Amino acid sequence: MLQKTYDWTMAKAQHRHAVWWLAAFSFIESSFFPIPPDVLLIPMVLAAPTRWFSLALVCTLSSVIGGFLGYAIGYYAMDTVGWQILGFFHLVEKFEAFKPLVDEYGVWVIIVKGATPIPYKLITIAAGAFKFDLVQFTFASIISRGIRFFLVAALLWKFGPPIRTFVEKRLKMVMLAAVLLVISGFLILR
Repeated sequence: MLQKTYDWTMAKAQHRHAVWWLAAFSFIESSFFPIPPDVLLIPMVLAAPTRWFSLALVCTLSSVIGGFLGYAIGYYAMDTVGWQILGFFHLVEKFEAFKPLVDEYGVWVIIVKGATPIPYKLITIAAGAFKFDLVQFTFASIISRGIRFFLVAALLWKFGPPIRTFVEKRLKMVMLAAVLLVISGFLILR
């Protein structure tokens, strides 16, 4: 089933309405869809490198807006829908381990975790369930999703197809490096 879903996703990357598919995938992946928008973003940037910025922007904004749906699921429907989604993706243990991190590090943990390949739906649902401040959640989501998608798109624009293999194999390392750079920038500005 996963292979069929992946094949269907790749077909959408070549569709004439691919940007709308990218927005839709970014939106629904933030709360319940299993496939990250990178599988659309990567081939779309490779096919049209000069559009890397606008594609990353669509991906980022749609993901943040979709994050509000995940937040609402956690806030209003954790018992009826939230646990089912987390259970389906085997994220219940990660959810339970996430609470002390959110309590201690707040916005920073959302920025760091949201920029990594950790399923963003875990973060959005958890933020709602934990009643995390919506303004801070929005700020952290914009930063983290922007880091994630703009970094991937910029690398593909700059280095083309060879970077695709590098990014896909080392996505966690690339995202961690980007997050460390952003945190370092904030600390230097302070």
